[in-house]
Amino acid sequence: MHYNSQQNSSGIHTKNKVVLLVLVTGAVLFGSIIFFNTVTASPQAGTSDADVVIDSNWYDWGDIPINGGKVTKDFIIKNSGLETLQLRNVKTSCHCTTASVIIEGSESAAFRMGRTSTWVGEVKPGQEAILHVVFDPAFHGPQGTGPINRYISVEINDPSNGKLTFTLTGVVVK
Repeated sequence: MHYNSQQNSSGIHTKNKVVLLVLVTGAVLFGSIIFFNTVTASPQAGTSDADVVIDSNWYDWGDIPINGGKVTKDFIIKNSGLETLQLRNVKTSCHCTTASVIIEGSESAAFRMGRTSTWVGEVKPGQEAILHVVFDPAFHGPQGTGPINRYISVEINDPSNGKLTFTLTGVVVK
């Protein structure tokens, strides 16, 4: 009896191709089911009807004297939705900048770059919060002169916008 290695090898390759085709088809079908069920699912319980409105998300301090002391800017964050707006995970882009949130006269701790907080501020429908930003031009010392761009991020539960970013610019001068 003559053994044909090419025929046997070809038979193995055919079996591998069939198995691979079945696996790929199954994965595509499974992925499609998951995707379409996710896209067409009705809103889940607990989704928010909070709706954030901000007066502005950008401010330019212009020239900031390095020895002139800290400068501040307040941004208004309003909840025009039907449910409570939650503010959390407030972060700044540099240690020279802090941000706190004032709600109904009560001020949070100062938030900075790189720190995660469990603090959650709640703004009732129709109410406002103040994002209070403080920049210290002397923080980086005498070499800290020149243009600056600082960013504050605030995570929110508004379903159309999960994060607010505020930009502050200026030029630190001697």
